[in-house]
Amino acid sequence: MKSPKDTQITELAGRNRLASELQRAGIEVARPERDHGVDLVAFLDNGTFRACPIQMKVASRERFDVQRKYADFPELKLVYVWDVEKDKSSYFVLSYTDAENVAEQMGWTKTRSWRGEIKGPAGYGTRHVGEALRKRLESYKVTAPDDWKRRLFP
Repeated sequence: MKSPKDTQITELAGRNRLASELQRAGIEVARPERDHGVDLVAFLDNGTFRACPIQMKVASRERFDVQRKYADFPELKLVYVWDVEKDKSSYFVLSYTDAENVAEQMGWTKTRSWRGEIKGPAGYGTRHVGEALRKRLESYKVTAPDDWKRRLFP
């Protein structure tokens, strides 16, 4: 009998992997004591202090979702961590506005879930990432350590 998947383990693994990637790129990481939508705070402290709040979206495979509750937090970066159970994960960094634009291009902003008419937070998500979504996300993909600073601290 297969045991149910522990999603907390997946999120912990993703947070640790993301923190490690950021530290390799020369970015410090702090973990908030409480979760009010910020999972990590990335910061630079070399001369001038700059900080960036991060909301992680961690998945063992591919998953993309946008929750409308993050619209009121313009500084927040949504960092998607895919394939956390594999040897190499994929990372995507978007602002809420970027993620909402992707949702609009995919036609998701016309759905009942986006309007908040069904149970759960208003927004849209999918575990079935197809070629059209992959193409839209390609420009947000982190492909080298230098990408982190450019994407988190524009």
